Amino acid sequence: MIRPATPADVPTIARLIRALAEYERLADRVALDEARLRDHLFGPRSYCEVLLAEDAGRVVGFALFFHNYSTFLARPGLYLEDLFVEPAHRGKGHGKALFVELARLAVERGCGRVEWAVLDWNEPSINFYKSLGAEALDDWTVYRLSGEALTGLAGASPTRPSNSR
Repeated sequence: MIRPATPADVPTIARLIRALAEYERLADRVALDEARLRDHLFGPRSYCEVLLAEDAGRVVGFALFFHNYSTFLARPGLYLEDLFVEPAHRGKGHGKALFVELARLAVERGCGRVEWAVLDWNEPSINFYKSLGAEALDDWTVYRLSGEALTGLAGASPTRPSNSR
């Protein structure tokens, strides 16, 4: 069963995010704060959404996504930030069910596409995505601005026309 997350699911979502980080060999980078996650999912300004996969009443996977926008299509899209199914529950259709629901939401909301990134070494996921009909965008490179580079740039004085005459 696939369902939207509720505020009561935040501890479970946090558990799954940590499990994903372990799987991706990035656990040392997790600085997750559950209160902030709850606010970003369910607060006055929602930044993202989560779908949950359940098996026998237990949450075994999740998809966290948000809207982006394609200027070329002049349509919104969905960006899948994270998709994870616990290892013991893989191969049972939960990942595909999460993608089916994500695709349904994208079509229902008038989105032109769903996009995501995958680690180059993650062959099982790459093969799964290809089985769904996804294509790799090998001519694009993902860039990230974070930490001191982000805060430093945010504090830089932009060049603005002078108001003095």
